[in-house]
Amino acid sequence: MTTTRFAPSPTGHIHVGNLRTALMNWLIARKAGGTFILRLDDTDRERSKQEYADGIQRDLEWLGLTWDRIERQSDRLDRYAEAAEGLRAAGRLYEVFETPTELDLKRKKLLNMGRPPVYDRAGLGLTEAQKEALRAEGREGYWRFRLDQQRIEWPDGIIGDVSIDAASVSDPVLIRADGQVLYTFASSVDDVDMGVTDIVRGADHVTNTATQIQIIEALGGTPPRFAHHSLLTGPQGEELSKRLGTLSLRDLRERGVAPEALLSLMARLGSNQPVELRLSLDELAEGFDLGQFGASPTKFDAEDLWPLTRERNQNLPLSAVADRLAALGVPDELAPAVWEVARHNITRLDEVEGWWALMRDGADPVIDPEDAEFVAQALALLPPRPWTAETWGEWTGAVKTATGRKGKGLFMPLRKALTGMDHGPEMAALMPLLQVVRAG
Repeated sequence: MTTTRFAPSPTGHIHVGNLRTALMNWLIARKAGGTFILRLDDTDRERSKQEYADGIQRDLEWLGLTWDRIERQSDRLDRYAEAAEGLRAAGRLYEVFETPTELDLKRKKLLNMGRPPVYDRAGLGLTEAQKEALRAEGREGYWRFRLDQQRIEWPDGIIGDVSIDAASVSDPVLIRADGQVLYTFASSVDDVDMGVTDIVRGADHVTNTATQIQIIEALGGTPPRFAHHSLLTGPQGEELSKRLGTLSLRDLRERGVAPEALLSLMARLGSNQPVELRLSLDELAEGFDLGQFGASPTKFDAEDLWPLTRERNQNLPLSAVADRLAALGVPDELAPAVWEVARHNITRLDEVEGWWALMRDGADPVIDPEDAEFVAQALALLPPRPWTAETWGEWTGAVKTATGRKGKGLFMPLRKALTGMDHGPEMAALMPLLQVVRAG
């Protein structure tokens, strides 16, 4: 059984980078008929907030990325303590006492010598008496995992075969002095206990993966299949991290981005497949293949979401927007015509309100000085209501005969006089819906 997971920290709002990870894991599970776990990495008691946990669930539900079960790492602290004891007993977890300043000095010394800044494992040589003396000085011990210093290899689902020499990596800190278990450890314990078979995450986790493979094996588990997707950049190749605050899913939703647009873009971005609007997750899952993604940094431009949003919104049936139209006060009998006229002229759904306001209340006419006399003459020829789909053609035909104007010089001044704009729906369709014309 294929089991994947998405493990965000509820310390903020999730953004497009997080979504890429969540979506890939979700699609793998969906395509295989497997299990998708939402796992909240909430062991940081100070920064984790329930409001962010609620927001993560709300964002995923908006996109339709439902989970088969939810787990909270804060509920599993006893399990982590048990696993840590097992690693201590096996000699894989050892206590260290260096301060950040001391570690920084060690790193600088190694770099000055032209050597990689790898932790020197000084803590492994401490006797119990030395540890007690350090504690008496007020030092607080924390815990590192002792890596087997051999090559760690795996066939990565995106970047290909990976081989990392564990001797070039510092033994990772797994438990802080205050007892907080860190991501590398808690995640490994969870992946073993929850039977996770596949993990897709960002390329910045490659070194983490190497150490976690050894941790998982030390815990008696079998490492899952790993794949590391490329990191997103801005449209010019710039770092995206500085802009992620404006690219949260919550903000994109509030700006009117359609969920299908966001999913369609993120499911294909960085692959060799074209980005095309897909209206269901099943459609996205059918064509999803990790092997079609590249390892190079991937450019993301939020502006690319708008054409997809426009395509989705303009093709919505009346039934999908009926409640929205009713809330705006559109009479039921006018709703089909109002939507048919408005939908071809919107990107965001909230733009329908502006078109209804124009139909209901009229618009301030825009009349250029050189057209004032012409418009006055044309309005005098405006036929009485009710107006039909033929009214625009009949009226402009009569105005053309009376004034000799034709083409853009005929139609544009009349459009601007009636709608206050030089663009918009076909006037033949719009005129029957205009309840008020202020130009007259």
